Amino acid sequence: MKRDVLPVEIRGILPANSGCAIFLGNTQKVFVIQVEHNMGAIIGMFMRDTPKERPLTHDLIANIFKGFGITVERVVITELKNSTYYARLLLQQQNELGRKLVEIDARPSDCIAIATAHKRPIYVATALFEQVEDMSEVLERINQNGGQSDESE
Repeated sequence: MKRDVLPVEIRGILPANSGCAIFLGNTQKVFVIQVEHNMGAIIGMFMRDTPKERPLTHDLIANIFKGFGITVERVVITELKNSTYYARLLLQQQNELGRKLVEIDARPSDCIAIATAHKRPIYVATALFEQVEDMSEVLERINQNGGQSDESE
């Protein structure tokens, strides 16, 4: 796994025309995944540990995991096909019968939300990371402008 995937973290969440831009990356590169506006808000809430009046869907999933003794191991953003990112959610269940690992296909936005809620690592496939456009300078300019995108882009 070490060479097949690279660790990334959320470097920023910004409103975009079609929802929210989630900036993911490391010291080498930052790339963007577009998500629905409400998913961007949910991921932001999990990042800030914002208390909620009622459980959200991802909180429900966490409660189900807890009830069945399932832990989130990690998420991996695996590929980009036809302008759509794909991801995998890796879960572990430990019980009296042993240890079981399960890998589930899921939307990157859900994977990122679950990983953030559970404080678990996010990885990107090395081949995908090499393929995506580096948005580090764009994010840096946005941060310098106080969170406002540069309209001349």
